[in-house]
Amino acid sequence: MKDKLFRHEINANLCGRIKNQLVMQFDLQKSLEILERTPSVLTALLTGVSNDWTQNNEGSETWSPFDVLGHLIVGEKTDWIPRTEIILSGSKEPFPPFDMKAQFEASKGKTMDGLLEEFSILRNENIAKLKSFELDEQKLNQVGTHPALGEVTLRQMLATWTAHDLGHIAQISRVMAKQYKSEVGPWIQYLGILK
Repeated sequence: MKDKLFRHEINANLCGRIKNQLVMQFDLQKSLEILERTPSVLTALLTGVSNDWTQNNEGSETWSPFDVLGHLIVGEKTDWIPRTEIILSGSKEPFPPFDMKAQFEASKGKTMDGLLEEFSILRNENIAKLKSFELDEQKLNQVGTHPALGEVTLRQMLATWTAHDLGHIAQISRVMAKQYKSEVGPWIQYLGILK
């Protein structure tokens, strides 16, 4: 009986955790909570730290935090708002393809502090534009054509923008943590970020 009750408590706890892990539906205001904070999160993490943290990567064909920030800047210029405008225009022409390597040329000769400032300015301008569109359910359901994915809704793209920010914040943290991978010794077994 005791064993049965214990298993029931474990199952109830697991169900409770699973309930808390349910994904939420897209909500523009909740997305803005993330999108508006990304520049300050990156500024707090990357301002004034040595190049060993910002210029190193995880190996061949991987990006450093400097590269990731450059990628985010290219996205601000050529992806999220320009594609939003295409969707809202009603055009069915595919979006121009996104250049996943454009940051390497665009960031040449720039500093981390310069990139952080540029990203912050661009993001603030893009958030203002996004708010000016006065998006409602009808606009969020409008469709555009991604060159590889086909039809996508504005709602899906804005949810992707939000998840994209969070993914790259995590990537930057992971790349930085891995700089000490060989230095943490036996604690590596407790550091999932290093695996």
